Amino acid sequence: MNRRSAIVFALILVVAVIASAQQHPFNVHDLVAMQRVADPRPSPDGSRVAFVVTTMDLEANKGGRDIWIAATDGSGANRLTTDAANDWSPRWQGDGTLYFMSSRSGSAQVWRWNFTGGSVAQVTDLPLDVGELAVGPHGKALYLGLSVFPDCEDSLPCTVKRLEEREADKTTGLIFDKVFIRHWDTWKDGRRNHIFRVPIGENGVAGTPVDLMPGVDGDSPTIPWGGDGDFTISPDGAWLVYTAKVVDGSEEVWSTDWDLWAVPTDGSQAARCLTEENDAWDASPAFSPDGSQLAYVAMVRPGYEADRYRVMVMDWVSGKTSNLTERWDRSPGSVVWAPDGKTLYASANNIGNHSIFRLDPSNGMVSAVATVHNNANPHPLADGRLLFARDSLVSPVELYVLPAGGGEPQQITHFNDERLAGIAFGRYKQFSFPGANNDEVFGYFIYPVDFDPNQTYPLAFLIHGGPQGSFDDHWHYRWNPEIYAGHGYATVAIDFHGSTGYGQDFTDAINGDWGGAPFVDLMKGLDHVLLRHPWIDSERMAAAGASFGGYMINWVQGHTDRFKALVCHDGNLDELMAYFDTEELWFPEWEHGGTPWDNPEGYRKHSPVNHIQNWKTPELVIHGALDYRVVDTQGIATFNALQRLGVPSRLLYYPDENHWVLKPVNSIQWHNVVLDWMDQWTGVSEE
Repeated sequence: MNRRSAIVFALILVVAVIASAQQHPFNVHDLVAMQRVADPRPSPDGSRVAFVVTTMDLEANKGGRDIWIAATDGSGANRLTTDAANDWSPRWQGDGTLYFMSSRSGSAQVWRWNFTGGSVAQVTDLPLDVGELAVGPHGKALYLGLSVFPDCEDSLPCTVKRLEEREADKTTGLIFDKVFIRHWDTWKDGRRNHIFRVPIGENGVAGTPVDLMPGVDGDSPTIPWGGDGDFTISPDGAWLVYTAKVVDGSEEVWSTDWDLWAVPTDGSQAARCLTEENDAWDASPAFSPDGSQLAYVAMVRPGYEADRYRVMVMDWVSGKTSNLTERWDRSPGSVVWAPDGKTLYASANNIGNHSIFRLDPSNGMVSAVATVHNNANPHPLADGRLLFARDSLVSPVELYVLPAGGGEPQQITHFNDERLAGIAFGRYKQFSFPGANNDEVFGYFIYPVDFDPNQTYPLAFLIHGGPQGSFDDHWHYRWNPEIYAGHGYATVAIDFHGSTGYGQDFTDAINGDWGGAPFVDLMKGLDHVLLRHPWIDSERMAAAGASFGGYMINWVQGHTDRFKALVCHDGNLDELMAYFDTEELWFPEWEHGGTPWDNPEGYRKHSPVNHIQNWKTPELVIHGALDYRVVDTQGIATFNALQRLGVPSRLLYYPDENHWVLKPVNSIQWHNVVLDWMDQWTGVSEE
């Protein structure tokens, strides 16, 4: 090395040392401070993208949303809305006009942005909150989601009147004649999500809303996570196709028969079912740019919510349907057409990542476009480029554009660059090992921040929910593995049998075997990690999980004492009673092989309650009162059992949270309590 090179090298080392000294280990305050980029929507010419940025406000204990615009060539981004109210759901009209949702009038209504003068104008002033927004072709109409009573002949004014009468009624008793009585985190009141067409006049004034689902006792957008991807408007503006489950009575609770329905947008006819022959799930309709074809995704096994989605294409005139992806063993949740109508794009879990794929609608050929990390929301642009959102274990969501000819994607937003520059993350890697049945099982290993191979470290062992989910290369705001690495733990997350992204057979393997292959995978994965990282102290390990992960913590509690501490968030104790507590009955009926009265053994054989006599590991139990999926009595029962057995235990209970902890102040408390509990029993606090 010559003298000049030596000097340059020395300077690089000095800069690296200074940068390292200025960094601090990642913690929950960093997590809450990140700006959250979501809902990207490219302009019609593809030169710009509108999107939503959420910033957490600790004083208000909630997030504030604004709309930003970025150039897709990466030249910069600008904040569009600055009102103190929330602004979200930007939607472009073909001429470049931008509509969006806002609460600035006191309720959720549609507004329009004037790019020439930089001003906004309110478009709708409806007596109900608008739930979803889509802009029809040629800008002649808006399509809105509103929650109305389906038995009302004139749904909008009738719904308003009925709600006013209920508000004036001093009685508080709720009467139900069928289930659902509550769903996810909300009690049902008889209303349904319906799609309305609102004509827009030449002067931009909104006309009278028309309910395109009159009398339909079903929801579109779907509940609880539906959106404008649940419906599509034909390019000529003549047809609306939507997803809804319309079944008899209480069957809604044990059926997964969502169908596609078509209705004229002028409301002149009743809707007709397009997918009546399929008793399983049909979803995410999307018209081709010329209106000749309708793409959508479909499952084939009724009653199973984790069946693989196939990409289907229907000829709009003849109704003939083709299954494009029967031989492709991945499960995309939706599809989007390229502007030329010659290509479809989809994203799906894929071996510990979430990848974007290109599909040829003429022959079903599939090719990968973006494979590593978490890639979602693909939006093909008119010039052949692809806009999408990307995140990873060490980076929140930012927007990227893939060049038309392929190559490396260009990052076009940089909302968290400065925040990330001051943070030290743990180095991470993906690994695999022979799991149950000698199948290859994958996981992620995260080194402690500032790892020193001459020291020993405790281990945080994280178990994902679902169970048909994945702990992939993804930035998570509730279960972020890097939080534990920043706190000084080696961290492991394993995609056990049942996880998605490894083929349908791997996902199906958990059916009727909740405590079998998944537990074997977790223990074999743990052994694999300990063997290859002898600096991990096997006497200082803690395991934590939520939902199915919480169930598995209770299963672990009765089957091994390898861990010094356990954390169970929203986990079941008794699968038999959980059936009668929950709301979506198709899930336990599939997973446990029928109803409890037809197959009681299917519920008992993998129920943690049967192994309580073996419990001895200190356990923290966490539950939310608004969790109607895994109800709070399961968490309380777990805590009662631990206390009666004399096992060191603690209960963290949130009366205002659902299956997740969403409020930022509660998130900080959650992480502090969890880490304190793990530290107490792994000896971290004593170092």
